[in-house]
Amino acid sequence: MIESRIQITVRYAETDMMGIVYHGNYLPWFEVGRTTLLRENGFPYRELEAQGYLLPVVELGSKFFKPAVYDDTVTVITRVKERPLLRIRLDYEVRRGDDLLVTGFTVHGFINKAGEPVRPPVAFTEKMRELFRSEGEPAAGK
Repeated sequence: MIESRIQITVRYAETDMMGIVYHGNYLPWFEVGRTTLLRENGFPYRELEAQGYLLPVVELGSKFFKPAVYDDTVTVITRVKERPLLRIRLDYEVRRGDDLLVTGFTVHGFINKAGEPVRPPVAFTEKMRELFRSEGEPAAGK
């Protein structure tokens, strides 16, 4: 498993008339978590795009437990629990301190700029294999 954490301060524009974060605003926070995790592991999204790879969302879900409000500092925890092959699934938690506010997930496929499904870059596949092997995954063929 690989994990990343990033803090976000809730902006007033992200809240609704009830003073809580509008549910749709969690999705950009998931994106912040995803791009942070990729960057921290050597794959800035900008570089993937420059190499001709895009990662559209093909599935997503979320569950809401407690609201975030204006000026809260929340932590977005992003995890990849299984080594990605053709798709990558990311799981998210949004927390305010010890309080779990939201959980979610996104699944992304790799496509080229023409919109055709493609295999991930070789360097990405090798890095993920290395990261997950260091977490106890057996080497290939074992």
